[in-house]
Amino acid sequence: EIGIAVSPEETEPGKTVDKNVLLKEQGIKAEFLGVGVDRVDYTKGIMERFHSVERFFEKYPEYRERFTFVEIGAPSRTLLKRYHDLCSEVSEETDRINWKFQTRDWKPIVFFNRHHSHKEIEQFYKAAELCIVTSLHDGMNLVAKEFVASRSDGRGVLILSCFTGASREMKDALIINPYDTEQTAEAIYFALEMADEEKRFRMGRLRRAVRENNVYRWGGRLIGALADLRMNVPGQV
Repeated sequence: EIGIAVSPEETEPGKTVDKNVLLKEQGIKAEFLGVGVDRVDYTKGIMERFHSVERFFEKYPEYRERFTFVEIGAPSRTLLKRYHDLCSEVSEETDRINWKFQTRDWKPIVFFNRHHSHKEIEQFYKAAELCIVTSLHDGMNLVAKEFVASRSDGRGVLILSCFTGASREMKDALIINPYDTEQTAEAIYFALEMADEEKRFRMGRLRRAVRENNVYRWGGRLIGALADLRMNVPGQV
């Protein structure tokens, strides 16, 4: 089995992001930041993620006006009615949850429904306390690896669906079942309360896993697998 990798050169390891400047530019008022990056697609579990964020604020009201979750949702297949409708449903769910908890200056969820450049996304990766991947059915999922690759500061917590291929390599993430709202809400709380020493320990191991399973090793394994297939074809030498 061959996984998918990211290239270490795709990120800017020495470049830091001033979270306060980023949040001010985006009109976000928050002490703690969470991020999710997806195509707006049924398989990504965006609605399930939002329900978990909602449950988190119900259980831990002390984080209201302190934590904001940013969903960067790139439109996908919008010429198909069902996918166009999904974008509307995600926007409506954002509004519903925000009306439930928001104050004059703060919203629990910010939904950016447009395409972002890798540089724009990386700013959020570097600034966020946590990244949530709640795919319901997925391949490797490169968002998880991109988040880890961007965290040269050794901090940040990855909350990762057990239904991604990445969960088999990235065992120091907080592995969750995205259908389990309570478990995911608890993972958000655990990530925010986690001691700095544990964050650095987990992220160090995750970054090692990403480095070891990089795009070059993936390419080598792919070529090796293709060579094995050719050698096993009768009559081929």
